[in-house]
Amino acid sequence: MSESRAFCPRCGDAVPERSASDANSPLRPGAEVELCDSCYFEDFDFVDAPDRIDVRVCARCGAVYRGNRWVDVGADDYTDIAIEEVSEALGVHVDVEDVAWQIDPEQVDQNTIRMHCYFTGVVRGTPVDEQVTVPVKIARQTCTRCGRIAGDYYASIVQIRAEGRTPTSEEIERAKAIANAIVADMEATGDRNAFVTETSETDDGLNIRVSTNKIGKKISNKMIEEFGGTVNDAETLVTEDEDGNEVYRVTFAVRLPPYTPGDVIDLAEDDGGPVLVRSARGNLKGVRVTTGERYEASYEEGNSPDARKLGSLEDATEATVVTVEDDNAVQVLDPETFRATTVARPDYFDPNAETVPVLKSRAGLHVLPDESDD
Repeated sequence: MSESRAFCPRCGDAVPERSASDANSPLRPGAEVELCDSCYFEDFDFVDAPDRIDVRVCARCGAVYRGNRWVDVGADDYTDIAIEEVSEALGVHVDVEDVAWQIDPEQVDQNTIRMHCYFTGVVRGTPVDEQVTVPVKIARQTCTRCGRIAGDYYASIVQIRAEGRTPTSEEIERAKAIANAIVADMEATGDRNAFVTETSETDDGLNIRVSTNKIGKKISNKMIEEFGGTVNDAETLVTEDEDGNEVYRVTFAVRLPPYTPGDVIDLAEDDGGPVLVRSARGNLKGVRVTTGERYEASYEEGNSPDARKLGSLEDATEATVVTVEDDNAVQVLDPETFRATTVARPDYFDPNAETVPVLKSRAGLHVLPDESDD
C-alpha cells in the first residue's frame, strides 16, 4: 500500500505533513506545497529593515515631520525620536513566534545615531536570532509653526481698552493670562497653529497679536465675560493665499466699562447717594454708601451710567468711631481735620467697630465696607 507524502518542490525531500490549522492559516491562504526546513531557511529573512532612516526634526521645538505634517512627539532628545522611528520602520516575518527584541542606540555624531537592533524568536520550532544596524540621520529644520513665530506672523489683534480710563493692571495681566491659557488648551488638543505672537502695552491699554482669529475671539469674549464691556471686530484684507483666496486679518476691539469693582461713583441726576461698584458685567451693580441698599443701573444705562468717580476702596483711610447716634447716623473723626463729624450710617456698618474705612471726596465723608469682610 503506497503512502501519500508532500515533497519539497526545490530539493525533492519529503516534507512533514502540515497540521490542519497550518494548512488553513490566513497568513498563507491557498498554499498547497511547502519547502522543507533546509530550503525554507536558505531564503528566510527574520527582519525587514531599511538601509537608512532620515528624520526631519524642528531644531526649535523638537517636532518631527511625518507624512505631510509636523507632529509634536514629546521626546526628551533625538535618541528617543530615532528609537520611535526605527521601531515603526522595522518588520518581522509573519512565521516567527515568541518574538523579543531590543535596540541599542549609538551616537555617532551630532546628526547620526546608529541603531543596533537585536531580535530573537521561534520558527518551525527552531530558535532564530538576528542583528541589524540601521543608521538614523537627523535633519534639523524649522517647522511651519516656529517659522511663523520667528517671522512675527499673526492673524488677529486683540486691543484691550477702557471707556474713559486706562485698563487696570489686573485687567492687563488677566488678558495676558487668558491668551496664554487659551493657547495652552489648544496646543493640548494638537493644534500646532495656536500661539501668541506678541503682547505690547500701550499708553491706553494692551495689544495682543495671536496666530488665529479663533484665539482672538476667545480672548475678547472671556474678557467681556469677566469684566463686562463690549467687543467689536473689523476685517482687513492683507493678502491672497496660493489658491487665490483672500486672507483677512481681524482686529477685536475690546472696550471695558468705565467703572470697575471697588470704584465709588456719584450718579448724575440721582440724589440717593454715591454708589460703591460691585460689578460692571451687564448692568452696573453696587451698593449705596449712605444706606447700604443695593443699586442696579437701568437697561438703557447698562454698565456705564452717567456719573463721576469719587475714589475707590483703595483710597479709603481708617477713621475712629466716636459714637453711634442712631440707626441712620454715626459720628467719626475726620481723617484730615480730626474733628468729630456726623455721617450717614449704612447697613453694613458694624456698631461694635472702633475704626471704619472712610472715603472723603467732593461728595462728603462716607463709611465704606471693610474689604476684609467681603
